[in-house]
Parts: sequence; structure tokens; C-alpha cells
Amino acid sequence: MKAAIVTAAGQAPVYGEIDAPGAREGLALVAVSTAALSTFSKSRSTGAHYSAQGLFPAVAGAEGVGITADGGRVYFVLPEAPTGALAQSCLVSPDRCVAVPDGLDDVTAAAIANPGMAAWAALVERAALRSGETVLVNGATGSAGRMAVRLARHLGAGRIVATGRNALELETLKSLGADAVIPFRLENDDPAGARSYEAALASEFAAGVDIVIDYLWGLSAKTVIVAIAKNAEDGHAVRFVHVGGASGAESIDLPGAALRSSAIQLMGSGLKSVPFPRLLDAVTNVFQVAAATGMRIPTRVMPLSEIEQAWQAPGTPRVVISMK
Repeated sequence: MKAAIVTAAGQAPVYGEIDAPGAREGLALVAVSTAALSTFSKSRSTGAHYSAQGLFPAVAGAEGVGITADGGRVYFVLPEAPTGALAQSCLVSPDRCVAVPDGLDDVTAAAIANPGMAAWAALVERAALRSGETVLVNGATGSAGRMAVRLARHLGAGRIVATGRNALELETLKSLGADAVIPFRLENDDPAGARSYEAALASEFAAGVDIVIDYLWGLSAKTVIVAIAKNAEDGHAVRFVHVGGASGAESIDLPGAALRSSAIQLMGSGLKSVPFPRLLDAVTNVFQVAAATGMRIPTRVMPLSEIEQAWQAPGTPRVVISMK
């Protein structure tokens, strides 16, 4: 069968031929139709993600949509190594599959599953969003951040603030549910840019932000935390949920005073911080919302034969690989 094959850790996949997996007891054989190139899927495929098993050569792809042997249409995640989602078929444990509702096409299901799961888990499982609360999404212009804005609105947030590095993209989020947008520029860890961003955040935290959903980490996250410490009302607990590291920074210089002088609650959201069955429940919930409301995200569909070009494509619009 045709597949995207990773030959060694850190290497991008190449288009090639590999033996199709046979049926195995206890595993579902899935005929794959589509697979999205999420950051999670790409990093896990190359061995960079903390959940990667490091078995090579292997078929790339950590999630996809397809048809099981009994005819069920499912979204699946974490196929059985060394099979992966970027192939015409793969093996998956049945408890890693979620039914795709009739009102959702394969491309949309593949595209929204991961960012929707991440946003839902962060807002519901970790932050425990309550109706009427204020949510700030740090890094809202990517596919995941846009989903967080839309789902926060769907879940009853009273006010939503979207921040990001692309001012034009931020403006489009107002039509998706954002009440306010804050652009920032932090190139080369410029202190002036951080000061400007902190000043723009000051009034929001003084007014009462309850939840921060962070997709960036790095200097922007540090700036948000400092702004909380300086401006949040005494004793007001701001739940800061770290979801992704799109800035590329693995660590930040966190001032201890920011923790001592605020009621900030720092937490992460992802594999292991949320029980796996609850992550799958999050996908189910997002699928139901999308099927009922027509919620979509921008996508670009590319054939499996162009995997090498697709692997290098920008993350927005979301790239979805078709196995046909």
C-alpha cells in the first residue's frame, strides 16, 4: 500500500510503498480516508513528541478518519506502531476510535479533531470554564487558537480576548466570538515589545480575566503571567492553562514574585494531564457541536503522493491529506 514513511528520528516522511497490515485480534483495521497534519501528529511521527515510541522505520501520522471493517466511520488516534494514519490502512485499538456523526464530512472531522480536542480539554477538563467567565486566548490566530475562541463562546464565556502576532488575522476572530483583540510583536525577545504587550494586557486583567488558554509559551506567556501578577485583583484566581509551544521556546524565566503576588493557577493540558478517555470524549463533543452548528476551520486538501510538500506547508489553513 502507499504510505508516508519516516525512516529515522527527526526525518520528514517520504512517499513510498509498504506492506499493508493484516487483521489482528483486538485491533480494528481501518481503511483511512483522510489525516490532518496537526503539530501533534507531525512531532509524534518524527519522535519529537513526549509520547513518541521511537520505532523506525514507521508510517507517519498519529490521527485520521476512515472506515472500520464493520463499516463504521471513525476518527482514530494513536495507531498501533509501526502503522500510522498517513497510509491507506492502519491498525488501531477500538478504544482509540470515536464515531464520526453523519453531519460531518471526513475532511472536516480530520481537520477539527485535534485542535477541537485540545481546546475543549483545556476549557472544560482543566480550566472548568463556568458560564459568564472571561477567557483570554494567547496565540489565537492558528487553527487551535481559533477553535478555542469559538468553543469558549459556545460554552458560555461572557467575554473573550484574543491575542496573537498577526493583527489582520486577529481582526477576523471578532466574527467568531472574540470581544477584543490584542496584537503584539516580540521578535528577538525585544523588551520593548514585551512592555507594550504587558501594557495592553493590564486593563483586561484589572477588569477580571478568569482563564488564560496559552498556545505559545515563551516570552508572550511570561508577559501574560507578569501582567496577571501586576494587575489582577488581590486573591482573584486566574487559571492559566498551557496547551502548546508554538513560539518554539521550551522553557521560560518565570519570576517567583509573579507567583507570590498573585493567585494564579498554572497547569497544562494534553496527553497524561487529561485522562485519555476524557480526551476522546472531548472529540465526541466537538464533533457534535460541529455537526449541529456547521463549525468549520480553513483547510487545504492535498494527496498522499505530495506528502513531502505538505509536510513543509504552513499550519494555517489546516493541511488534510487524502489517501485517494
